[in-house]
Amino acid sequence: MSTASMPLIDHQQATSSNKKKRWVALAILMLPVLLVSIDNTVLSFAVPSIARALEPTGVQQLWIIDAYSLVLAGLLVPMGSLADRIGRKRLLIIGSTGFAAISALAAFAPTAEWLIIARAGLGFFGAMLMPSTLSLIRNIFTDSNERRMALAIWAAGFGSGAALGPVIGGFLLEHFAWGAVFMMAVPVLIPFLILAPLLVPESKDPQPGPIDPLSIGLVMVAMTAITYAIKHIAKVGFDTTLVAAVLIGLVAGWLFTRRQLRQANPMLDMRLFTNKVFTGAISANLLAMMSMVGFIYFVSQHLQLVAGLNPLDAGLFLVPGTLVAMVSGLLFVRLVPRFHPAKVIAFGMFLNAAAFGLIFALGGESNLVLMLAFIVMGLGVGASETLANDVMLSSVPPQKAGAASAISETSYELGAVLGTAILGGILTAVYSKSIDLPAGLSEQQQNTASETLGGATQVASDAGGTLGAQLLEAAQHAFDAGVVWTAGISVLLLVFAGFMVLRMIAGVDPNAEPAEH
Repeated sequence: MSTASMPLIDHQQATSSNKKKRWVALAILMLPVLLVSIDNTVLSFAVPSIARALEPTGVQQLWIIDAYSLVLAGLLVPMGSLADRIGRKRLLIIGSTGFAAISALAAFAPTAEWLIIARAGLGFFGAMLMPSTLSLIRNIFTDSNERRMALAIWAAGFGSGAALGPVIGGFLLEHFAWGAVFMMAVPVLIPFLILAPLLVPESKDPQPGPIDPLSIGLVMVAMTAITYAIKHIAKVGFDTTLVAAVLIGLVAGWLFTRRQLRQANPMLDMRLFTNKVFTGAISANLLAMMSMVGFIYFVSQHLQLVAGLNPLDAGLFLVPGTLVAMVSGLLFVRLVPRFHPAKVIAFGMFLNAAAFGLIFALGGESNLVLMLAFIVMGLGVGASETLANDVMLSSVPPQKAGAASAISETSYELGAVLGTAILGGILTAVYSKSIDLPAGLSEQQQNTASETLGGATQVASDAGGTLGAQLLEAAQHAFDAGVVWTAGISVLLLVFAGFMVLRMIAGVDPNAEPAEH
């Protein structure tokens, strides 16, 4: 071998080694991604078991699910800024440690109030995980083709994690108490905490935004107030409390935006939203996650409380859609050379609309219809989420990766919140308004039965006999009517969103590299 060829061979070996390290780092980063996304939906299948064990009210039941996503969504932006400042890998390790510890405590919560607090604690530490993973990927993979595939894997992991939640939850609930759905975090995060310090490279923003407590408080108030308003209108309707909550949320959001725009180096660069490509991609992420989480919220209850499946069988029922969600993103990313990303993302939104359209047209009573709808949704989420992330990160300079990633993750988690708050709220409102309660129930039983399907099922079991059978039939009919109404509204929303996203992202160059300024 000539000496002239030696440097070329060394360079090729070094390139191959670096490439291997990049993909190994991605594999490690997928562990917290999967865990956080699974946590968005795993609890939906545990709701009936938790309702029997802790006896939460209808509002508490929604907060048990939403406390996690709400706190996480509110803190993703400040945690993204903190990660830019102290190091993304460092914050990722801190968050993983806290997440594992709080998960173990949540598993043994004695009351609904304690479980809500524990879920909020999981949201606090979960907020440290997600922006760090996405911004680390952006800095590890600088080649556009490699980055697109890495983001496809990331999005597939996030989407499939949400879809795997019911399957994993069903398996655990079949063999263990409801607290087992929280304990799964411990064995997932232990290998991450061992491998991440060794194999994941550190990265920081050389000019990070400041840690701004006032801004953190404002964004938390805004998101909490708006989410509370959505839940309140579903349960109570229009009143002064609703108006107050909306006004508080809007004012806090306006003050937060105004504060960021006035700062030379803001915690969150709101000017990113002036880029319509960035905003369109963020909107696609939010609506894709909203549709999937909202779907899982009601289908998990239908399969168990209406169809009578046990948790494991109900989870396995969704396996076909789960598998589709896992692989569809990797398939759709290969269409970019042939089709513009905007068309693929919009097509994904229309597929999500078609999934709800199947339920609206054929009814929510059929298990087969629900299975087919979830398969179509898996295709849609894979198409929209995968390319939306690549378009979003490609539209901002690399030094803004942390802030952009935090916004992207906020859209995911806000979508999860809105999935249960809006779609679950519509379902709850229709259920409460349409249930025809049989005579013979006490006032307390009437209130419990009219709040949730789970409550009605428990009351029917306690009442027994003809009265219990009549109540159960009425509750199941009202629930399925709510599912159809929710599906119809979702179709209109997603079709509109698909055309909006298509128009906003149409001008992006799929082969362009991010700006360096």
